[in-house]
Amino acid sequence: MVTNPEGVKKLVATAKKLHESHFGTFGRFKENFPEQMSSEEKKAYDLVKGNRGLVPGPYKIWVRNLRLTEVMVHMGNHYQAQHTLSKAEIEIAVLLTNGRWMAPYSTYEHEWMGELLGGLPAEKVQALVAGFPTSFEEPRQQVVYEISSALLAPRLIPVGLYQKAIDSLGHEGLTDLIAFIGYFTTVSLTLRAYDVPSNAIGLDDRA
Repeated sequence: MVTNPEGVKKLVATAKKLHESHFGTFGRFKENFPEQMSSEEKKAYDLVKGNRGLVPGPYKIWVRNLRLTEVMVHMGNHYQAQHTLSKAEIEIAVLLTNGRWMAPYSTYEHEWMGELLGGLPAEKVQALVAGFPTSFEEPRQQVVYEISSALLAPRLIPVGLYQKAIDSLGHEGLTDLIAFIGYFTTVSLTLRAYDVPSNAIGLDDRA
């Protein structure tokens, strides 16, 4: 029974204002349409779209920081085409990193990417996200799993595991993996700090 209709209206209005101030179009982040962007944001937006064909995930947020966007686009391009790791190896590292930093948006996205694009069995994808023990028959995949797990735990890398990684991946592959974990840690923490849920839809996706 409503005894004070005006009080209820004020409460609802206050709640609505709080909701609008706390949430945007992509988690907490309020995106701008291109015509609303500052010149620097538009430059960052065009840079990402020109390189990726769209403005995905954390790039929606990073475009507010042009210099950071320039760095991250270069890193992203490297891991799109120029790195030494296979798609399965990349997805193993991604899934472990997402799970470690508890980023729902990128975790959901890479659960299906790990299976469909990385060719990983569903049960292994789930184990990687949840932090359950698993293993891989392919030696390079196993090394990627072991190095990534140790770095994200975090634990020290023993000499034997280091040598195993060098023998399997080489210095180029090992440093690619290490830097990729750093790159995707930035992805995960950005999405987590901005509270981006697994079902988030940004402005580009609504167009």
